[in-house]
Amino acid sequence: MISFSHVYKTYRGNEGRENHALRNVHLEIEKGEFVFMTGPSGAGKTTLFRLLSAFDRPSSGRAVVNGYDISTIPARELPFFRRRIGVVFQDFRLLRDRSAFDNIALPLEILGERRIQIDRRVHESLESVGLLDKKDELPDQMSGGEQQRISIARALVHRPGLLIADEPTGNLDPAMSSEIMRLFERANAQGTTVFVATHDHTLVQSRAKRVIEIEAGQMRDANPTGDTWRSMTT
Repeated sequence: MISFSHVYKTYRGNEGRENHALRNVHLEIEKGEFVFMTGPSGAGKTTLFRLLSAFDRPSSGRAVVNGYDISTIPARELPFFRRRIGVVFQDFRLLRDRSAFDNIALPLEILGERRIQIDRRVHESLESVGLLDKKDELPDQMSGGEQQRISIARALVHRPGLLIADEPTGNLDPAMSSEIMRLFERANAQGTTVFVATHDHTLVQSRAKRVIEIEAGQMRDANPTGDTWRSMTT
């Protein structure tokens, strides 16, 4: 599902110095896993997620996601690659002038699904996040938690094999954060691989999931209690 080997992502600074956003990263995530990634701001989480969704490419090393080599994937295949991934952001990224229903329908419209299929799948997605009664509301008419559930429904409506979420509970209270995690766990139980970046250690510690820690562009793999570590940069 995800396989990184000796991956570097390097940027050149103002004085010509090389800055490694990711440094010799090795990462293996199997199909059907649920994995948390934790680490401080600036540690490389956003860079990693940009590679996972092929919005950026590694400077060196090999990064394979859903069977595609991110270093060599042709531009013409990127839309097909991204159709197999669902992405959830901290700031929701909903279209403000479209209803909840239309926001969720967008990935299916891009895929060219028939209208009857779109209507059925969107209704199912709204029911799965408990917001069918909000289907005609605009994002600004909904709470933050409701908007995040709509963004999750949008990310899952096309039934992706991989769901990546970047700080999905960062703007939510603890109760809603737990509800969001339950939605992710439900998707995982149905076969979707889930990879979540979060600062919320309480959320991580309350769930017996695999945990990866990233710091200064390097990773290490921990068990859920954090007392056994295996280097991921050797």
